[in-house]
Amino acid sequence: MRNGHVQSVWPTLFRKVPMVEPEPEVIATPDDDELHLDWYRQGSDRLAIVSHGLEGHSRRPYVLGLTRALLREGWDVLAWNFRSCGGVMNRQPRFYHSGATEDLGLVVNHGLSGAYDTLFLSGFSMGGNLTLLYLGEQGERVDSRICGAVAYSVPCDLAGSADMLALPSRKIYMQRFLRDLKVKMEEKAERFPDQIDISGFDAIRSFHEFDDRYTAPLHGFRNARDYWAQCSALGRMRDIRVPALMVNAADDPFLSARCFPESRRELGAHVRLEAPRWGGHVGFVEHSKDGFYWSERRALAFLQGLT
Repeated sequence: MRNGHVQSVWPTLFRKVPMVEPEPEVIATPDDDELHLDWYRQGSDRLAIVSHGLEGHSRRPYVLGLTRALLREGWDVLAWNFRSCGGVMNRQPRFYHSGATEDLGLVVNHGLSGAYDTLFLSGFSMGGNLTLLYLGEQGERVDSRICGAVAYSVPCDLAGSADMLALPSRKIYMQRFLRDLKVKMEEKAERFPDQIDISGFDAIRSFHEFDDRYTAPLHGFRNARDYWAQCSALGRMRDIRVPALMVNAADDPFLSARCFPESRRELGAHVRLEAPRWGGHVGFVEHSKDGFYWSERRALAFLQGLT
């Protein structure tokens, strides 16, 4: 599968990950909203928190694949859903965005309230950006129990990724995102007609337009450019103080050139970038008897060096 588009699409269409049913939990947010969590507990003193991607949820194959691998290595796992994801609409006009680190922080604190000595963070795509941004914002204040993080297919340059997805050759991806987002915005508009207007939604063709019209104003940003500038992990990675691995495939159709920073000035002392030649966007497909993908093996190998 030496093709970025095939790598990106294959798991969504064909991958099945057999898993036990998780233990669901709902936690409240300070602004009278809620987050829906999936727990996989086996009595460990180590917890991994997994964050999904844009318009994903906690039971996507890539989340379940990593969860299964971590469980095999003796970790408890907490996979969580961003606001409005996982099949349950959240209560506030706002939904989720690439810089909603307050929500990830709430989940981290909730996880650490249990009897865990060690916490590991992982995220895919938007969840990867969120993970690295959170750690960058924590900086020196990061909880000592957080041992490190792995992030895959990270659009750490949000503006550049928006430009990539606006290309005609990426139209199939953009159409799918907008189709899913339209369903959500229609429901939001019914609940909050004074704040959300979906007239003319079908004319939207890119994240430039969607984020300008919805994401930015609903979450306190001036416009899409302001949102992207404030929420791109690229500008905060040098502040990260725990070992972090960012894996961005060279053939990822979603990522701009700036999503592959090489200088220590941008990466900082604790972040390492790996750019395998193939892998697509949240793909990293590997055909094996145990059903594991390359990304899952890479996460376990990275963890062995941390704990």
